[in-house]
Amino acid sequence: MASISGDEKMDAVVQNKKVALRRYVTGLPTEEDMEIIVDTISLRVPAGQTAVLVTNPYLSCDPWMRDRMSKHDDGDPTVLAPDFVIGEAMVNFSVGKVIDSTHPDFTAGDLVWGMTGWEVYTLAMEPESLKKINHTELPLSYYTGVLGMPGLTAYACFFDVGKPKKGDFVFVSAASGAVGQLVGQLAKIAGCYVVGSAGSDEKVSLLKTKFGFDDAFNYKSETDLGAALKRCFPDGIDIYFDSVGGATLDAVLLQMRHGGRIAVCGMISQYNLEQPYGLRNLYCIIAKAIRVEGFYFTFYMHVYARFEEEMAGYIKDGKVTVVEDVVEGIDSAPAALIGLFSGKNVGKQLVAIACKGMS
Repeated sequence: MASISGDEKMDAVVQNKKVALRRYVTGLPTEEDMEIIVDTISLRVPAGQTAVLVTNPYLSCDPWMRDRMSKHDDGDPTVLAPDFVIGEAMVNFSVGKVIDSTHPDFTAGDLVWGMTGWEVYTLAMEPESLKKINHTELPLSYYTGVLGMPGLTAYACFFDVGKPKKGDFVFVSAASGAVGQLVGQLAKIAGCYVVGSAGSDEKVSLLKTKFGFDDAFNYKSETDLGAALKRCFPDGIDIYFDSVGGATLDAVLLQMRHGGRIAVCGMISQYNLEQPYGLRNLYCIIAKAIRVEGFYFTFYMHVYARFEEEMAGYIKDGKVTVVEDVVEGIDSAPAALIGLFSGKNVGKQLVAIACKGMS
């Protein structure tokens, strides 16, 4: 689509579609819990404000959004980010192009990624949270995944928490998702033996043929998860990269080797439960001297520049392969988000939007 000229932009007011939360959610969310709101927005930053106006050609869908769809008590120690505001644009990561800026670090035409509204246009009042895109020779959509938050999560959590050594036995749950697919490939680069679990035979095939996992299994087809892990890891697991929690984590604890490491970046099996699964095998942490550590990507933003260069190099060298699941149009965003919780996506889930101002 053609870019908007400077003269056209001076007084332009355009339609802005956004995805908003209609009501707070208990249990499994539905598309009806969200709504598409249409309003208008000026393509100029309002006079007297220091801000950046961006158009968002790619919106990221991530499981962590689910927690912000519920109403939490004030002071709840489990809350990582504020609840979404009913009727306002939901918030998550996106790739954007700067349309107008009054901030000294950004100019019109800059390509950026970061936290914005789940909408076509966002007026970013805290532009310091946006990062300029340095590798424009790679697909821009990669900055919702492999070069964005999921990529940084995979990289920093695996290497800093997992502390892999050549020859380690590594298990990755939700292995075909945005984070898991990268963890497995980074583990292979580090010289580890890697097994992943996924929720379909198609995804299992993808892990072994496209991402280079040594083995993989469909957890939905296994009648005994512990037996499946024992089959894949007869000598035990050194590193478990956990995005699932619940019964999977419980089964893994029994298969961990002495001094093993469990890096926990998510618990998607628990997000929609009113009564969380109660772990039964926690004593293994003591008996096997297992290190269990949680991870949240904001703790590692200081390593982003190093990560971006290293990961971009892996992609260009063919050492890391990326699979994306792209839906078209912001109207498709609610269904794409809901689909994450039943495993409908294959690879990184994102929404592509045709935006004015994008060449």
